[in-house]
Amino acid sequence: MTSPGRTAPPARPARTVRTTLVPAPDGTALATDHCLPDGDGPFPAVLLRTPYGRRRHHAELRAWARHGFAAAAQDVRGRHGSQGRWQPYRHEARDGAATARWVRRQPWSDGTLVACGASYAAHCALELALAAGPEARADAVIAAVPALGLAETAREPSGCERLLARAGWWAAHGDRRDSDEDALARALGRDPDLLGHLPVVELPRRLGRDLPSWPEVWQARRAADGSRLPSGLPAAAGAARVPLLAVGGTHDPFAADTVELWRRWGGRARLLLGPWGHRLTAGPGPDASPAAHRPDLGRLYVRWARAAVSGRLAPGRAGAVALGGSDLWLPADALAAPHGGVPYRFLGPDAPEPADAALRLLRGAEFTADPRRPVRSDDLSVPADGAPDRCLLVSPPLPRPLDLLGDAVVRLAATADTPDADWAVRLVALAPGGTAAPLAAGVERVRTAPGREAEVRVLLGPLARRLPAGTRLRLEIAGHHFPAHARNPHTGEDPVTATVLRPSRRTVRPDGSVLLLPAAEPGPAPADPLTEICR
Repeated sequence: MTSPGRTAPPARPARTVRTTLVPAPDGTALATDHCLPDGDGPFPAVLLRTPYGRRRHHAELRAWARHGFAAAAQDVRGRHGSQGRWQPYRHEARDGAATARWVRRQPWSDGTLVACGASYAAHCALELALAAGPEARADAVIAAVPALGLAETAREPSGCERLLARAGWWAAHGDRRDSDEDALARALGRDPDLLGHLPVVELPRRLGRDLPSWPEVWQARRAADGSRLPSGLPAAAGAARVPLLAVGGTHDPFAADTVELWRRWGGRARLLLGPWGHRLTAGPGPDASPAAHRPDLGRLYVRWARAAVSGRLAPGRAGAVALGGSDLWLPADALAAPHGGVPYRFLGPDAPEPADAALRLLRGAEFTADPRRPVRSDDLSVPADGAPDRCLLVSPPLPRPLDLLGDAVVRLAATADTPDADWAVRLVALAPGGTAAPLAAGVERVRTAPGREAEVRVLLGPLARRLPAGTRLRLEIAGHHFPAHARNPHTGEDPVTATVLRPSRRTVRPDGSVLLLPAAEPGPAPADPLTEICR
């Protein structure tokens, strides 16, 4: 994986991993493992701060060291080997800055520092990239599937609560020194309706463990400007000057956050987006090509880090996006401009045979969103009879393959008879053989006078998928997306503390609604991920 005309430095044998207790600003000891390359230093350094256990990263540390980097992994405050109280997102800026200063004071450090991490560890890395002062700030940052902040992981930009993912994470990692990855699965095995009990805030009691931080999760609020980034981060990201490598997956719940971070970053920014889930190449989606979409991320990170700290990256934004359902990688340019697309018009049931870019209403222009019987996020089946619980539209079969690359958006002319209503939209691909596969979903919360029509804009997030000829698109518009999202009770109460649920009558006006799909130009030019990331 070397660029034309450039030879990769030979791999070095790695020394053993050593443990040091690094003091935080208040004296709290942070357990830190580091591994140095063999030979004389000083070396550029890599720092990974994580709540998931520093020892899980020993192989990664040795790999960085074999390629000439001094590598360190640290347990964040209150986790595993580090002292103090674990309060997610509370201390990472100060503790990370202190650790960066410690790294730079070591005789094996040449003064350059790359911050890297995935999920929560990506949040820690970004705090280092945006720290005040050159001694505390990283020189480059690798943020994979970034969990940007407390409110950003718990809520959609509209405020809708991400229930299932947060319940799983807090059950596994919240208010404890170690982790119990299967805690929620075991609890659901004992009580399959666990997440349906009210109020949501009392979930810890039903889990059977003390979880005092759970209410704090829902007290945090996202920025009021509609940004996907934490309050204050848009301006900070726009002013950032260190290079960024943002890595994500189109099947990852934080995919839109990853792309938004790349779009807003002020420094040299690179994006790698594949058909993966939160575990990246270890969790490929069904549309991933085993041959084309399994890059060696470790080698790619090393090559990018060398280019970043040496100043060889070109200014501006670049990157590569894998087109699921094909063997292609494409330049990330199509993702640079958000929220555009080809309009798929909604047609009533009595309209003539629809054209390619149209969706025929099958049923449910008027439906009831009942939180006691919500549309489920984990079930793609659609009831064929009974009172409609969603608005359902379907396209004709695609006459030719369709490449989707960019943001999908739904605009609705919609009415609810309750002052507080969620509009949940799911886009599903129906293969010629009849199987259904989810493409994208989004939820928007609307507060308006009962019975007043609202213009509702629902972001479905980034798509990178080739749909074969014969595929039909199914669009579902509902009032809930449970258990992925908490149920709106339709009473005006907070969904986290509400105990009373009421149904909501809904209307969708087809002639005022549209699905915007990001159709790529025919015959897109392929890209090489390594070239795009390191140029």
